[in-house]
Amino acid sequence: MGMEPSGRELLVVAVKGTFNIPQDGSEPQLIDEQVPLVDADVYTGEPGYSAPLYEVDYAPHKARCDVLLNGSAYAPGGRPAKKVPVRLSVGTMVKEFDVIGDRVWQVSKMGFTKSFAQSFTIMPISYDRAFGGSDDKHSDKNKHSAYMLNPVGRGYHGITSRELMDGAPLPNTEERGRSVSLPAGKYRPMAFGVIGRNWDPRYKFAGTYDQNWIDNVFPFLPADFNAIYYQASPTDQQVDFLTGNEVVEMVNLMPEGRLQFRMPRKNVPVVFFLKMGDREERQAVADTLVLEPDLNRFTITWRAHLPLKKNMFEMSQVLVGKKSPAWWHARELGKAYYPSLKALGDAKRRKIEEEAE
Repeated sequence: MGMEPSGRELLVVAVKGTFNIPQDGSEPQLIDEQVPLVDADVYTGEPGYSAPLYEVDYAPHKARCDVLLNGSAYAPGGRPAKKVPVRLSVGTMVKEFDVIGDRVWQVSKMGFTKSFAQSFTIMPISYDRAFGGSDDKHSDKNKHSAYMLNPVGRGYHGITSRELMDGAPLPNTEERGRSVSLPAGKYRPMAFGVIGRNWDPRYKFAGTYDQNWIDNVFPFLPADFNAIYYQASPTDQQVDFLTGNEVVEMVNLMPEGRLQFRMPRKNVPVVFFLKMGDREERQAVADTLVLEPDLNRFTITWRAHLPLKKNMFEMSQVLVGKKSPAWWHARELGKAYYPSLKALGDAKRRKIEEEAE
């Protein structure tokens, strides 16, 4: 169940498919082990103190498709490198940045510098390793601060004293052509994953939760809630709903170096049956793509929703996908549908066994 700021309830249907990432450019295929729908946000570590890995699949609706990637950078040819450029494109969306080897801040009486980057062959890409972080080591809590574009990252320091900053890690990702050089600088955190619900600017779309909301609106959403809040990716990773055949290209995100394939075409019809006999038909839209090249798979989540007149009890059934004419005929007659004589026999046998018990 979802809800609009007005308090109107929504019936939300989410459907997820898990596909292989083809190595030969062929069409992706559904794999045997399907990834389940995500019932609660998943993090790389402690919730709230680490990067979001997966977000719950039951957002009421999204205006655009979130393109997300959980993975790693691979040095070309498997040869150790200190910097590797990575690139992801899906249809019209293109995002690229540099992945850097491990480095630390070095602080002396003369100021602060960066150590030389270490070489790597594989480097995880995550907001945990992007520019940002929380500067909360000072004994005076009034001097604590956080980089709200990415409070779980690394490299940010509001206070540059030696005892608080020396040896602290720098980020492993940077904007192309804009190297991190100031600990309190304004840099874009670079990753392909989910942005936190409480990060800037996403939290601003959640609305105002003040005393007036507590007294007069709770438990409903505030009037200034903006549905943009449901978008889990940064704006540069949002595209129109996927329809299939979009070209996906990944550079240095798999051992192969460069890989390209097309998104599969899948229609996901949804029929909402009301208890009063009416029905509403919808075409679910593909609004979430999660690429996981390290696992050689990706998932697509399709979504459809129906505003309810009153509540969930006015619904009798939801059908996802296509059924045969025989199924529809049986339903119109109010009879159970059995795809074969064996299925009919099994059903009768189960009924006899239940009555015997």
